[in-house]
This record gives sequence, structure tokens and C-alpha cells, in this order.
Amino acid sequence: MLNTLSSEQLDTLTLWFLVQHSISSFNKIRHHYPYLAQAILPSQVETWRSLGIHANHLKRLQDFHQIDVQKQFQRCIERVKQFSDFILIDTDANYPQQLQPYADKPPILFGQGNADALLQAQIAIVGSRKPSHHGRQVAYDFAFYLSEQGFYINSGLAQGIDEAAHRAALQHKRTIAVMGTGLDQTYPSQHQTLRHNIIENGGTVITEFLPDTPPLQHHFPRRNRIVSGLSLGVIVAEATLKSGSLLTAQWAAEQGKTIFAIPGHIYSEQHQGCHQLIRDGATLIDHPQQVIEDLALATQWQSLQNSLPKEAPSSEPTRIPEHLIALYNQLDWVGQDLDSLSIQLKQDVSILTSHLMELELLGLSTQQSGMFVRCRNSK
Repeated sequence: MLNTLSSEQLDTLTLWFLVQHSISSFNKIRHHYPYLAQAILPSQVETWRSLGIHANHLKRLQDFHQIDVQKQFQRCIERVKQFSDFILIDTDANYPQQLQPYADKPPILFGQGNADALLQAQIAIVGSRKPSHHGRQVAYDFAFYLSEQGFYINSGLAQGIDEAAHRAALQHKRTIAVMGTGLDQTYPSQHQTLRHNIIENGGTVITEFLPDTPPLQHHFPRRNRIVSGLSLGVIVAEATLKSGSLLTAQWAAEQGKTIFAIPGHIYSEQHQGCHQLIRDGATLIDHPQQVIEDLALATQWQSLQNSLPKEAPSSEPTRIPEHLIALYNQLDWVGQDLDSLSIQLKQDVSILTSHLMELELLGLSTQQSGMFVRCRNSK
């Protein structure tokens, strides 16, 4: 539960409320004003109109200072505080770096649980809501193996494949759920206990949607772009030709992510979606180790894993100090040199070197052949 919101968070939240989750309107407005506080003044209606903002959003700005609308907004703020452990806006140092390249990235994320998990290496596992027993077991096995190797498993908290992937990764306390509703509700409702277990075991539940946002059909494709955007690659474990998982794969392709598909019986409708993805160029896999190899992480990742002590399944991730989050977020699993990091972070080399040493002492980074590489975050 949040006690306070910063002025920047409040301004972002206000605009997000006014444009009702419209990323295009939000970005048009944000890019026009040097400060969001100026954008949400009632005197700005004509400026919004000149920017081509939708009439519904203009009306919301016009009405924003009416008593009934203010009451509605104050309720929204209180529910955000009530149901959120953290809020991330896309100008924050600890906003997930992997989402930054995308024009449609969510400007604000509401979350419960461990925010630092979003900075970790993630692989998405998605698939049918009504899988076969075989498909459910495959999803579970792949998620178990990859989470054991140190990856966080990212999925959408849906029934079927999503659920199996979350439950398997929970065994190693490494899973992240992206929701298509506000944090004040769980969809499907029978996954309330699963959601609670994710939060209580080092995982994270996030959404871009405000409280009181219901599970409308068009929200789930939006959720899927975050699932794929956060991840190094997307595994489709089992899917029919009409499965929503193919939309996630489409998002992943547009984002330049590697798509993996697990094949199945040629006469099974449950696997036709995966077979279509393979025909369209997805990578066929029949073992989770192939995911690590095909992401070109084998040498770096495996050498790092082998150099670190094996932890008990119950261990908790190391808390990243606030002043090191931006640097840790900038690091990846391929490696960057000191000069590149200095330019990206706009920091002096001497300060950067000191911070890199701190990360290394915490077991969060290492140096290989002059390149600085992120390590998995665990004790």
C-alpha cells in the first residue's frame, strides 16, 4: 500500500485518468508540454483540440474540476494507493529498461510485490486457456527449468498455459504476472490465490490499467504487448489457430523479440497455432535449454550461473540500492564497455567505476574481457 504519490506521479496519473488509457493521446499531450502539470489545467482545452485529441478526452478535461468528477478522481487516487505497492512512470530509473524502445510503452505501471523483479531477465510463456494435459505439463516443465536457471517467467495470469507457467516458476520464486484489469480485481477470479502466492514469493503483479477497469476483451491484446515487451523471448507452449497467444507472438515479432513454438501432434487442433508460427519463422524447440542457446545467451549466462553459488529455493533476491538501480537497469547479459555506460547514464567514469564495483560486490554484475555484464539477482 502506498502512502504518498510524488508530484510527477500524480501529474502522470491525472493525465492517464483524463485520457482513459489512450497512449496516443497521452503522448501527443506530453510531447507538447514541458511539464505535465501545465497540460492538465482547464485552460488547455483549446490546445488539446489543436493537438487532435479525441472529443471525449476534451470533455473530460473540461469537466475535470466539477465536484462530482473530482470526487471520482479522488476515489481513483485512494484506490491506487490502496492496491499498489509501487508505481513506475517511464521517466523513473527503475522503470523496466526493456520497454523503453517502444512508442506504445505504458507511461505508468501499477504494481504489487517486488518491483526489482521487473529488472530481471524474463522469458514469456503463453498459450491456450484450455490446453491439453500434455500442453499444460510442457508449459510447467519449461517454466520450471528456465526459472531454475535464473530467469523470471512472465505471463498473463490467464487460465491454462499461463497458470501452469506461473505455478512452475513459483517453485523458484521467479514469476511476473501482467494483468488486463485494474489491481483492485483479479481475472479470472479463481486465480486470486495464485496471484497472492506470486506476490508473497518474490514475484510481481503489474498493470497499466487504473482501478475499477474491468476485464474487457480489448484490454488483453494491450496486456500482451507488455508481456512480450518485458521478455527476452516468447514461448508459445500450445495454441489453436484462433488463440490469443498468436497475438502475443505478433506483438513479439513487431518488437523484434525471438518467438519460440513447441510442436505437437499433427492432427491436434491444440497445436495448429504453434505449427503455423513455425511455418511463419518461429523457432521450433523441444527442450528449454534451446531457448537459452538460441537467445545467444549460452556462454554469458551459463558461465555466470556456474560461477555463482547455488541457492536454496527459498532464498530472496538481493535488494538493489536506490543509487544503483539506473546502472543495473542499463546493464544486460551481453555486455557493455565503460565508455558506453558513461554516455548512456551521463555519469563520470570515476563514479561509474565505483558503482560497478558496488554491484559486483553485491553479486549483481561482473566483468568479462572489459565488458560489464548483469548477473541474476539472488543471494
